[in-house]
Amino acid sequence: MVYLRSLVRDEASVDDLFQETMVVAWRRLDECDLNRPFGPWLRGIASKLVLAQYRKQKTAPIVLQEAVLNVVDRHFENINLLAGDTWDDKVAALHACIDELPEKQKGVITGKYFDRLSVADVAERFDMTLEACKKRIQRGRTMLAKCLKTKGSCPLQR
Repeated sequence: MVYLRSLVRDEASVDDLFQETMVVAWRRLDECDLNRPFGPWLRGIASKLVLAQYRKQKTAPIVLQEAVLNVVDRHFENINLLAGDTWDDKVAALHACIDELPEKQKGVITGKYFDRLSVADVAERFDMTLEACKKRIQRGRTMLAKCLKTKGSCPLQR
């Protein structure tokens, strides 16, 4: 979130880009070399999404000069060295939080993100309307974010 905030002024866009970054990272996890630092890989996804957003909106970024991005990236690498910020720590926290979800949210979250079903397929699986399914997924993601924050694994604003 902090990295995205350093590139984008609009808070709503930061929220959207953060969620999109997490979804893309989840889908591409098999491409990530977990023997290498996770942060640069994740920030690479985020920066590509930021650039795509600027192209789509036909606006100029606040700051995307390579030298500045390198300084920001080095700062984030120092943060990565802190205890509790390893890939294994993040995955363990995520699984613990998923296990703590109420069954309704746990089912749609695992269907959408683990089973890689479309929202329509998740809705069909749980015999609910598409809109109800979208709302349940949204609530589940909010619960996960709050849980991860309590475990120190997710920066959550507000």
